[in-house]
Amino acid sequence: MKGIGNLTNTSRAPNKLLEILNVRVVGAGDKFLVLSHGFGTDQSAWQRILPYFTRDYKVILYDLVCAGSVNPDHFDFRRYTTLDAYVDDLLSILGALHIDRCAFIGHSVSAMIGILAAIRRPDLFSKLILLGASPRFLNDKDYHGGFEKGEIEGVFAAMEENYEAWVRGFAPLTVGADVPAAVREFSRTLFNMRPDISLFVSRTVFNTDLRGVLGLVRSPCVIVQTARDMSVPVTVATYLKDHLGGRTSVEILNTEGHLPHLSAPQLLIQVLRRALSR
Repeated sequence: MKGIGNLTNTSRAPNKLLEILNVRVVGAGDKFLVLSHGFGTDQSAWQRILPYFTRDYKVILYDLVCAGSVNPDHFDFRRYTTLDAYVDDLLSILGALHIDRCAFIGHSVSAMIGILAAIRRPDLFSKLILLGASPRFLNDKDYHGGFEKGEIEGVFAAMEENYEAWVRGFAPLTVGADVPAAVREFSRTLFNMRPDISLFVSRTVFNTDLRGVLGLVRSPCVIVQTARDMSVPVTVATYLKDHLGGRTSVEILNTEGHLPHLSAPQLLIQVLRRALSR
């Protein structure tokens, strides 16, 4: 059976999906919290964060189907051409676990997956915490997403030409802060991805433009952004605050990089706790 897309027509699909995407539920709380990782990582990215939330929450962790920790045979190139298929997976997981209300923390592309899921099922999400989120990475007229189209095409070419060399350059730039352990961890999960899947997902992410649907979000949102992020300028956080439809606030972390859960977990934990308690 090729690809998760083929599982959706079977009665065993939800439970099978839990197995494929390595879904775990950890914690003893009476509320549910979903942690959804970004591109180039897997659920292990939350390992420094997780222990601080298991007392008050049942925490749901899973791997995106593109993650290196998932059998690449399950990545259906025909299905995962947009973020909608990732939204299907998220909602299927929550349905299989019989969860009818949860808070959601999504990093990078998963922040956008959470936004789309909350538009589809506003009843399901009590709060969205959007970490390093961007509705569009490309610059466009009066919108500053951070990248010109030519720059992105150069990234894709580098990935195709020599994936290992690209990872060795990309990982430290993305981590930003001088935290060698975080660079090693991010490099490890990038190397775990099959290069063709990594490139395909990168194209999907950089071609995504969700600016037009932000106003449909009704769930309360907290945007968490580092002061210096090569992937997402601070102006994007302001754009999200101005355009999301629900009650929205912004938290700027006094650190740098796109992966504060790897490079500055203690700083991030304080902000996440505050955001969840509001």
